[in-house]
Amino acid sequence: MLHSSSLLAATGLPTVDTVDLTVVVPAYNEEHRLPRTLDAICRYLRSSPGRHAGWELIVVDDGSTDATAAAVREAALAEPRIRLVGAPPDPGPATAASPARNHGKGHAVRLGVLASRGGRVLVTDADLATPIEELALLHDQLDAGYAAAIGSRAQAGARVEVCQHPLRKLLGRVGNRVIRAVAVPGVRDTQCGFKLFDGDQARAAFGRSRVDGWGIDIEILRMFHEAKWPVAEVPVCWAHQPGSKVRALDYAGVLLELVRLRARGALRRVRPADRVVVLGYLLASVWLFKGLWADLGGSYLTDSGQDQNQWEWFFAVTAHQVLGLHDPFFTTLQNHPLGVNLMANTAMLGLSVPLAPVTALFGPGVTWTLVLTGGLAATAATWYWLLLKRCVRSRRAAALGGALCAFAPPMISHANAHPNFAVLFMMPLITDRLLRLCEARGRDGAGQDGGGHDGGGQNGDGHDESGGATRRRTVRDGVVLGLLLTYQIFLGEEALLLAAVGLLLFAVGYAAARPAVIRTVWRALARGLAVAAGVSSLLLAYPLGRQFFGAQSYRSVLHGPSGNSPRALLEFAGRSLAGDPAAADALALNRTEQNAFFGWPLAALTVVLVVWLWREPRVRGLATVAFGAVLLSLGRTIPVPGTDVTLPGPWRLLHDLPLFESVIESRMAMVAVPALGILLALACDRWDAQARRADFTGRVAAEDRVLRAVGWAAVTAAVLPIVPTPPATADRTPVPSFIAEGTWRAAVPEGRTLVPVPLPDPASAEALHWQTTADLGFPLPGGYFNGPYGPERTGIYGPVPRATSALLKEASRSGRAPDIGPAQRRAAREDLRFWRAGAVVLAPQPGDQALRLTVQRLMGAPGRWIDGVWVWQVHGDTGAG
Repeated sequence: MLHSSSLLAATGLPTVDTVDLTVVVPAYNEEHRLPRTLDAICRYLRSSPGRHAGWELIVVDDGSTDATAAAVREAALAEPRIRLVGAPPDPGPATAASPARNHGKGHAVRLGVLASRGGRVLVTDADLATPIEELALLHDQLDAGYAAAIGSRAQAGARVEVCQHPLRKLLGRVGNRVIRAVAVPGVRDTQCGFKLFDGDQARAAFGRSRVDGWGIDIEILRMFHEAKWPVAEVPVCWAHQPGSKVRALDYAGVLLELVRLRARGALRRVRPADRVVVLGYLLASVWLFKGLWADLGGSYLTDSGQDQNQWEWFFAVTAHQVLGLHDPFFTTLQNHPLGVNLMANTAMLGLSVPLAPVTALFGPGVTWTLVLTGGLAATAATWYWLLLKRCVRSRRAAALGGALCAFAPPMISHANAHPNFAVLFMMPLITDRLLRLCEARGRDGAGQDGGGHDGGGQNGDGHDESGGATRRRTVRDGVVLGLLLTYQIFLGEEALLLAAVGLLLFAVGYAAARPAVIRTVWRALARGLAVAAGVSSLLLAYPLGRQFFGAQSYRSVLHGPSGNSPRALLEFAGRSLAGDPAAADALALNRTEQNAFFGWPLAALTVVLVVWLWREPRVRGLATVAFGAVLLSLGRTIPVPGTDVTLPGPWRLLHDLPLFESVIESRMAMVAVPALGILLALACDRWDAQARRADFTGRVAAEDRVLRAVGWAAVTAAVLPIVPTPPATADRTPVPSFIAEGTWRAAVPEGRTLVPVPLPDPASAEALHWQTTADLGFPLPGGYFNGPYGPERTGIYGPVPRATSALLKEASRSGRAPDIGPAQRRAAREDLRFWRAGAVVLAPQPGDQALRLTVQRLMGAPGRWIDGVWVWQVHGDTGAG
């Protein structure tokens, strides 16, 4: 009995040993085009027996619901070298028990390539947008030694015939450029469906591929790039075919597939030790916020003042706006009818938008807890990643540095109420991309100083970078940096401004130590920053336009002097192991603004480490950041402790500049935190290097053992006192049944507001919690937000006071009902009309007797006690009760 390959050879058909070319055609519902396509391919291959002595044609039916499989079988009757893969074994439609399923182009191409037997494999689309005759050009490149040759519509010499809608064409080009910039270096056209591969290498790559959609092209090209298999890009003829299944918006799907692919690859590369570190960060964060986790939505951070109410409202209103397809940058649910410019407030759209489904399903309290817990852990993890990549080899040194960057006292203080200053996981990513830009022309030494590795003037492939390749890499890194900056804008703008100051300080300190390196890298850095600025400006033009020029925009938030006391730099934070809350309270604006409080042991150790490591240029840069930021944080005037003397502070040079005029200067001390974390990691890595050398030589010198022991003991003594303790939590004030049970619906007509007494403001914003409990069913006048005041549109906290809101606030503060005359009643009617009031509501609270009497006199009628609150119905537009 003949072997199957011998039988095939006897019939003249190609065998696994004689196939020199396999053509793979993925097909989905192509019954009308396939007959012409298969005929054209077969005629061409038969016409060149010298080049294609043995060939096969594989058509992969990717779950077609038409007669695609029947068309292929019919063609195979005339040409036995045509093979059908992926279709049901029996002709006819799929049965109900095994319905046809369309998996995607990537799945189909992978099946075809893995079923191939050819020494070379050509992948081409079923529409033959690139004529099969272009195959000869691709063969020439493989003959020259390339592992793959891909057809390109972007190379000089390509002949492209396009009859597309201009918008489709534009979206396609933009999508392809983004993919080229961030995914496949050096390839101008990743998505052309005409590619020739070396057979063995193609089967190896496709065997490892996982993408089922259009992103398969990028995945395979990246595999070839990482394996250093050379790829040639060949200009070809290409014509758009009617009925093409590739849509311009598919490029977004390609990008999503790419992100998923790279994330999966990154996770596979994470070592077990790294997972333990990251898990440790997460557990530490959960432990810190255990009070919130113990009662999700029912616990309140007592040190947050009214900020937790505000943040939960931000999360709730973002979910309401996004899921309801409303404007995500503006709402009138608060400060009705003027509204709130959400882009001009710290709504953290970068998290509140993707977490909108969580907020809608589980409530804003859950989102608040997730953001704080996951944000701190993610911040520590990204700093740990950056330290390992750029600065140190010791994982425990990197773990210590990452922990300090995320859990230092200033960060924990802001984690009570300001996640935009505590959730900073983007900063290490931005820093890394800036260093990549410097490496484009700075590999003559900057790479080693900045990252602990010597680049040696070569790219990641081990080849010398040409000027063109360097420029392409600079553009690509600039695009990525622009995307990172854009996302950070939606997380927190002020934090980005502070980070920019820190990076500038580092550049000054490093330039003073290595001026030659700075002269080498500045051009590439400037070019990349220009690209990043262009990308972010394009993406942010509309949001920032709304922020600075839209409704309820403002110029700046002015405040009085708020610099740190020099004593605060050496004191311990109230919520740390060695802290005394009373002592810390006396040196800070409030418990959410303890922006220094590093403790004297860490301050002293920092000075010692800077002196010890001063010869390293990066240490000089870090020292410039730490000491420069601390000095700026002291404010416009610096009091000399123990005396009445004050010295001029450097902040006076910045406080009138645009953007800086809104910054609370004591927050500049936060910029020193990453510098301290990196400095400690560098020192610990230096000590652990002794142990690494011991593993190599078999012994450690006595002085090295002493140095390492003393060093780690000093670090422990400096860090242990500032280890954070869990913030205090308390049970929330119960929401009145009138709100919680929905009774308000009968009192507040649609389109009208519920007016709490007193009106909500930054000092008393419990009404925002009422509103989120009621699923934002009614708008509120007043509130807690940033908005404009006066003709100069100066930023203030809360609403512009009106006569009635000011009167009610004073009655609440004093506990006495003021005298009410015709003028006050007339003003109340005007204010209720302005607020479009439906009902005035007074909940039990300290001083509520004075408030009830005041409202009764203003409204001219007593209120009604309904489900735990006093209610005054407002009829029509007159404001009469």
